[in-house]
Amino acid sequence: MADPAVRPSTDAPVRGTRWRTVDIVVTAVLGVAFGVVFWAWGLLWAATGAPFAAFPPGQAVMYGVWLLPAVLAPLIVRKAGAGLFAELLASIVSALLGSAWGTLTIVYGLLQGAAGEVGYAAFGYRRYGWPQALLSALCAGAMAAVLDLVNYYADWSGGWKTAYVLLVVASTTVIAGLGAIALRRSLGATGALSAFPAGSARV
Repeated sequence: MADPAVRPSTDAPVRGTRWRTVDIVVTAVLGVAFGVVFWAWGLLWAATGAPFAAFPPGQAVMYGVWLLPAVLAPLIVRKAGAGLFAELLASIVSALLGSAWGTLTIVYGLLQGAAGEVGYAAFGYRRYGWPQALLSALCAGAMAAVLDLVNYYADWSGGWKTAYVLLVVASTTVIAGLGAIALRRSLGATGALSAFPAGSARV
């Protein structure tokens, strides 16, 4: 960006819609790295179930980590489909490593990644700032919550279902939304994003 002190990062130019080799490689690296994180986070999720036994929906405060690549990849690569690509690849890696949820994890990755794209698609894939990141996280979180209610918690009471949806969305908005922004800033500060517009933007 030529004048970052004046123009917000959401006005940073997007270098075309065509994917470069570096875009594919970086998105794939993010997906694989988060796939390992997903698998480890699944183990932690299982290990921390007991403290939430009295109110199972409360465990949703941990959920946001599973949506990070869907929000972060577009912030860095700034290409349509980056969030879907990264989230889906992360879910595949997690499933291959032995996710407790098996191949259903891949379905989750596909649908959560697609939902996360909405936050950027709503602005024509031309804005990549904090409003888009938070909207992306919110949409991905809402999708995740609905999938869980359909697949795992259909017998819960209406109150528990409502609480779960709100907690999942809040967790993903904070952890995946604000977390992705913080990670992009940190990576940008190291110079690792110099090949991308995100490397010079201030989100």
